[in-house]
Amino acid sequence: MRRPFHHGNLRAVLLEQAEAMLRESGVDGLSLRELARQAGVSHGAPRSHFIDRQALLDALAEQGFDRMAEQVGAALRTPGPIRERIRLVGRAYVGFAVDNAALMELMFAAKSNDPAGPVNDAAVRLFTLLDGTLADSAGGRADDGARERFKLLFAASMQGTAALITSRRITPAHGETLVDDATDALLTSQLGAQVLPRR
Repeated sequence: MRRPFHHGNLRAVLLEQAEAMLRESGVDGLSLRELARQAGVSHGAPRSHFIDRQALLDALAEQGFDRMAEQVGAALRTPGPIRERIRLVGRAYVGFAVDNAALMELMFAAKSNDPAGPVNDAAVRLFTLLDGTLADSAGGRADDGARERFKLLFAASMQGTAALITSRRITPAHGETLVDDATDALLTSQLGAQVLPRR
């Protein structure tokens, strides 16, 4: 049965279908021909939006970073102390990574494949959100190096927690506790003191 779509939104339909295929079959199960079949269009139709399979994967990864940035941005805009907002960012990060495990793997693989392309630009937009909040909160006290180390350590902690959840080594509830513990440990560390004001 052909999947209906409105003229002009084929790209969005293809990306939605491709993400569903990614979730079910992983990267190896994604092909433009199968995508066209499942979307109910001619086998050549996807190529009007994605020149090849890699272009499709990059578009998925870029969209993933943009969606993740929306969730992180919402957490950062929550009223309250910066330390609590960073905790909410951690939970948003882990929640997205757990709910979209295959997409997360693709996002970071695609970023490393083309460090100067649109996927990297989308990743930079994501981490710039946190960087800007840290810079504003520090009132200019923290240098760029300290903020960069803080962001990387924070991301590593959140990705590690998400990996433990998706591999079923821990429960999601245990993961929330780890997010809080990791955030507290980082914020009260010497690095945290360099990045955020003591309060």
